[in-house]
Amino acid sequence: MTHFDYDLHPVSRIIADAVGEPGNRTFYLQARQGTHLVSLIMEKQQVSALATSVLQLLEELEEQNPSLARARSQANLRSLEMPLDPAFRVSQLGLGYDEEEDLVVIVAQSFSSAPELDDPDLDDDEDEIEQGAIAQEDNDALLARFYATRNQMRTFSEHALQVVQAGRPDCPLCGRPIDPHGHFCPRTDGHAFPLMV
Repeated sequence: MTHFDYDLHPVSRIIADAVGEPGNRTFYLQARQGTHLVSLIMEKQQVSALATSVLQLLEELEEQNPSLARARSQANLRSLEMPLDPAFRVSQLGLGYDEEEDLVVIVAQSFSSAPELDDPDLDDDEDEIEQGAIAQEDNDALLARFYATRNQMRTFSEHALQVVQAGRPDCPLCGRPIDPHGHFCPRTDGHAFPLMV
């Protein structure tokens, strides 16, 4: 049986948000159950992929089960709760649905070697969103599991996508973010003035 270091069933609150200025933001997944508050560090791409996957899951559930009430957004979420004391940096995410309880389940796993939370050598390209649970392959990896209602998860996802989109705009030519001080696009091969925000 898989052991979860953090297991909130169900959450009273769940949010994905960011701290810092665009271009230098740290993204968090934060959940609360009673007095238990769990904050996890995530990458921007992970937040975006998780939010998109949750919305897709909700649509699929409603199409497959017409008797389910449509998940509706709740009141606007407040920001992250302080102090931010991250339990770990997320390596992998899993997404599932508990049909008996009508709850969406998020499973987050840390890096197995338990690197420092601010390690610049972590590879963002290996992050994945998967349907279903994550198997714990290494005893060093930490696991968190959050159960939330479909309404909570719709609100969570819509807010998370707004947070992601509030960052730096993407260059229309190369797709890379445009920094406030300008952006030299590699597609122009140095033959254009820098794009400014």
